[in-house]
Amino acid sequence: MRKKQDTLKMIFIVTFSFVIGGVVMFALLKWTPIISEVIGTTGGGTIVTKNETQVYEKGSLAASVEKIYDATALVRTYKQDQVISTGTAFVYRADDKYGYLLTNNHVVSGGDKITLVMSNDEEIDGKVLGGDEYLDLAVIQIAREKVTLISNIGKSEDMRLGDTVFTVGAPMGYDYRGSVTSGILSGKDRMVSVSVSNTSSNDWVMRVLQLDASINPGNSGGPLLNVNGEVIGICSLKLVDDQIEGMGFAIPIEYAMSHVKTLEAGKTIEWPLLGIEMANVTDTSLLYRNRIILDEKITQGVVVINAVDGSGAKEAGLKKGDVITKLAGKEVKDYAYLRYELYQHQAGDVVEITFIRDSKEKTVKVKLGKSSE
Repeated sequence: MRKKQDTLKMIFIVTFSFVIGGVVMFALLKWTPIISEVIGTTGGGTIVTKNETQVYEKGSLAASVEKIYDATALVRTYKQDQVISTGTAFVYRADDKYGYLLTNNHVVSGGDKITLVMSNDEEIDGKVLGGDEYLDLAVIQIAREKVTLISNIGKSEDMRLGDTVFTVGAPMGYDYRGSVTSGILSGKDRMVSVSVSNTSSNDWVMRVLQLDASINPGNSGGPLLNVNGEVIGICSLKLVDDQIEGMGFAIPIEYAMSHVKTLEAGKTIEWPLLGIEMANVTDTSLLYRNRIILDEKITQGVVVINAVDGSGAKEAGLKKGDVITKLAGKEVKDYAYLRYELYQHQAGDVVEITFIRDSKEKTVKVKLGKSSE
């Protein structure tokens, strides 16, 4: 009889423990942020309170946004006390004295003063340490005490097509600063032709990430992030056309970070030089003025207008009328692509140039000079 009572007592204790454990677990999930903290570490979700009711938001990026929001700032560029452009910047590192922010070069170029509106709405002065129009990158310096958060740098190369991405920026300027937009990574290694001068021609090619997150004027220079809140790119371009929607572009963060030390030091990027004056095959008027007549079968490439005295091109024997079709084995469609392939090398490198002369394909090796020469 006593053994039966002990058995019933044990069953009661086990059942009671399960019930109490379930109640406690339910309470923890419902009235504490535990689940938010667990999921939030990957940007997967959060719990928000509204009208004293807790709602679970599956797929929320709120926890990830918190990792970058206070590291971003609105950039205002002035010339003679007039705002000439706005954009976004983000803190990528800090030392004992200063904080350092990355943005696009086109956001800060042409001005004589810049200010930054931080996430707490304080407007502070910034100093452009260096920038480059081909990289479309610039580094801004601010006082260390103004830095409240430093961004985490990730890797774009680890991203897969379809992965979730988001941005924080200031589309359309001050009124919409701190806007968060999200989407997916739509493409990698996209080659996009852009202009770095005040002309309608494209004279540079950038290898960029493609995204469908909404970006607008003012987002330029802002961070592109993965679901962990790590910076994987810098928003730089938007393809604008009446028939095109949802195509934005960002500079891969690895490419940007490989140049920041030079920009921080205020040094000019030493781009390699081929040593030619050039024109696209399609620049018929320019070719006509220089009395250059091409075979009609040649539809793409770069025409040598002149090989500069003392340059590697001149010493290698390139001359007026030659049509360059490849550089180091890479196809050259026009001078935007020629610059891109050229800038993958260093001054002093010897590269193979493939060109057409008198309807025959030839190759020659050229030693590259540097832009400061």
